[in-house]
Amino acid sequence: MFEGGAHRISCARRFAERLIGAGSFGKAMKNSKEYAQRLQRLYRGLKRAHPKVEKTSYDDPIEALVYGVVSERISETATQRAMKGFRDTFVDWNDLRVSRVEEIVEVLREDTAASRATAFALTTALRAVFDEYHTLSLQNLKKIGKRPAKQALEGLDGMDAYVIGYCMLTSLQGHAIPLTGQMADYLRQHEVVDPEADEQDIEGFLTRQVAAKNAYEFYALLRRESESPRVSKSRKKTTATRKKAKTRKVAKAKK
Repeated sequence: MFEGGAHRISCARRFAERLIGAGSFGKAMKNSKEYAQRLQRLYRGLKRAHPKVEKTSYDDPIEALVYGVVSERISETATQRAMKGFRDTFVDWNDLRVSRVEEIVEVLREDTAASRATAFALTTALRAVFDEYHTLSLQNLKKIGKRPAKQALEGLDGMDAYVIGYCMLTSLQGHAIPLTGQMADYLRQHEVVDPEADEQDIEGFLTRQVAAKNAYEFYALLRRESESPRVSKSRKKTTATRKKAKTRKVAKAKK
């Protein structure tokens, strides 16, 4: 069992090496120029490995807000299913705003901590929009410029960096590359960025290295890769191996 898991981890690692380039898994380089080169190799590899990306855009930023809140904690596939479920279950976004957490969790199909956090964040954000603008539309943000629009989003309860970035990227023509935890972990684990960098630092680095016209494509490709079954399986096996090693270390220390 252990040997089979190690083999799958090795296969996933070799695939990532082909995407990023040989030699990228050695000692972490502190030079940002080296990380920039690794990032460009990764970008080229992702474009070869995944289907062409069709850009998503929303006429009303409220649509981006809802999608962003949901997609931060669950996969892209599950998010698309949830969005359809919302439209089938609730009359409109106002109906969703006043719904109970349990009702939203039911649409998300899994009663987990992530689903409950998503449901709570969703109602919190929608209530904040309604309290501020007395309507569930953010069309007015498209008239005031990118910087004021971003500041307005930052001032709303229930909003975080990922949701704001997703709104800017898909509805407000902003230069942003929002990162889920899985996306950031993928970049760290494959040493495309400093393994000690936090998500804010990584996002800043990415927006400096990836042109605005390519931002959505890069976001979508990296998300696909980080959520691919191959990578997910490798991540689970790596976590299990680390837990076993830690258990053995604790047991040894007690002897």
